[in-house]
Amino acid sequence: MIAKAEGKFLRITPTKVRQVMDLIRNKDVEDAQAILFNLNKRPKEYLIKILKSAIANAKTKGFNPRQLYISRIVCNNGPAWKRYKAAAFGRASPIKKRTAHIVIELDLKS
Repeated sequence: MIAKAEGKFLRITPTKVRQVMDLIRNKDVEDAQAILFNLNKRPKEYLIKILKSAIANAKTKGFNPRQLYISRIVCNNGPAWKRYKAAAFGRASPIKKRTAHIVIELDLKS
């Protein structure tokens, strides 16, 4: 692991993030950025931001971004916000607004 960046308590469901993460796993940093910029899914905004942070962390350590690839990318469940919605006959039905923790680690190409 050369550089690492995390995004925590992001207000999006982890299952939606994992669909987009599978597209960029084990790709070069430049290829991953190109894929994310041309994608029309909501998690791309979070992933672009975290990927840029990881690249900046690698630059401060003195590495060239062209030599890096995404070695590890993980999305875990964060805490869920519990809310209630009005239902029929005066009842309330629960809603879980899920959050996500995303970790991106970069490494040198071999």
